Amino acid sequence: MGRSIRVLVVDDYPPFREFVRSTFQKRPELLVIGEVSDGLAAVRYSRELQPDLVLLDVGLPDLNGIEVARQIREVAPSSKILFVSENRCSWEIVTEALRSGGDGYVVKSSTASELLPAVDSVLQGRQFVSASLGTP
Repeated sequence: MGRSIRVLVVDDYPPFREFVRSTFQKRPELLVIGEVSDGLAAVRYSRELQPDLVLLDVGLPDLNGIEVARQIREVAPSSKILFVSENRCSWEIVTEALRSGGDGYVVKSSTASELLPAVDSVLQGRQFVSASLGTP
């Protein structure tokens, strides 16, 4: 890819943010430019930093990830949004996440194998949905 991909990581669970950071270290072009743990900060940082990619948890304090995505679409319209979530059972949530402006959806239990392929897909303009979700 050649150039740095600036990533904002939004998740309220510090060990998951650490996992993302260590995973992205395998790919030097993926540069974590910020980490936040709540929805309001995510919108503020997106406005200020204009990241290439926002890795966004669905379940956040203050403002849920789906509403955060809607607001990021307003303040940073060129940012790609990749949702990460514990939820692997509800296609309704996946559909709502994608409708709100998400470019992909990865189940956290699958991130070890799917995070980097999901990032590549959404950065290339393709939608990504975890295989572990099955079909609706």
